[in-house]
Amino acid sequence: MELVYIVILLALIVYNALGFLVGRARKTHGVKAPAITGPEEFERTFRVHQNTLESLIMFVPAVWIFGMVIDPLWAAVIGLVYIVGRVLYAMGYIRAAEKRGPGMMVSFLANAVLLLGGLVGLIVDMM
Repeated sequence: MELVYIVILLALIVYNALGFLVGRARKTHGVKAPAITGPEEFERTFRVHQNTLESLIMFVPAVWIFGMVIDPLWAAVIGLVYIVGRVLYAMGYIRAAEKRGPGMMVSFLANAVLLLGGLVGLIVDMM
């Protein structure tokens, strides 16, 4: 399970880095806290950070449960795919909102596999 824990920590590091990007965007665009609106460039950066938080709420327990009931190596691999998807999502969305799709789909699909795999694994274990 150590690989799963490492992947969870890497996902949290990515989330933290996105928070730093929000801080930098605040300074660049003169958006003082607690404001969450401003120039579109700031708002896209803010949304990347917020959307990643929303996604992490599913990812962390899903990757952990998948690793416990299916296989920790596969959980870690799928978790890395999720992280790559979030990075691609961030890079695309910060550039332009219409470029967020591919990264969003990669991370969404990884999350879906982890969620459904964990659920199926638990149901099979109960039988």
